[in-house]
Amino acid sequence: MNDITVSVDGRQVSARVEPRRTLSDFLRKDCGATGVHVGCEHGVCGACTIVLDGRTARSCCTLAVQADGAEVETVESLADGSTLHPLQEAFWRNHGLQCGFCTPGILLTVRELLATNPDPTDSEIRNALSGNLCRCTGYQFIVDAVKEAAAVLAGREVRQ
Repeated sequence: MNDITVSVDGRQVSARVEPRRTLSDFLRKDCGATGVHVGCEHGVCGACTIVLDGRTARSCCTLAVQADGAEVETVESLADGSTLHPLQEAFWRNHGLQCGFCTPGILLTVRELLATNPDPTDSEIRNALSGNLCRCTGYQFIVDAVKEAAAVLAGREVRQ
């Protein structure tokens, strides 16, 4: 067993974990971050995407012991209480989510994209999302939501 301390959504969490415990299991079961979804368990689908020390990462392929001393953000960190993040608002308004299973990973992925590229093209959005699988939306509504959120975050007029 290994003792670890991780900052999860701004809260320090200390636990004793087995060396083989995945970060996704640690976040869901020990930290209550149920927005971290586990789909393929191979890092292919993107449902388990989190932010680890400022960069998106696949939590199903990362061991909890690797996150010792790290700062982790999950989708739960996006909203400010009952106030949704502009990305969440845009996904809601543009029907960018259906069943919602892939949505947490997609939200964190596009937040990283918009931090480095505040006005991405459709192609750039689709490229950024290439590691996130969605079986419900066909991606166009997701692209529309990202474009709206980009405009809101940049203070530009939102085109309807």
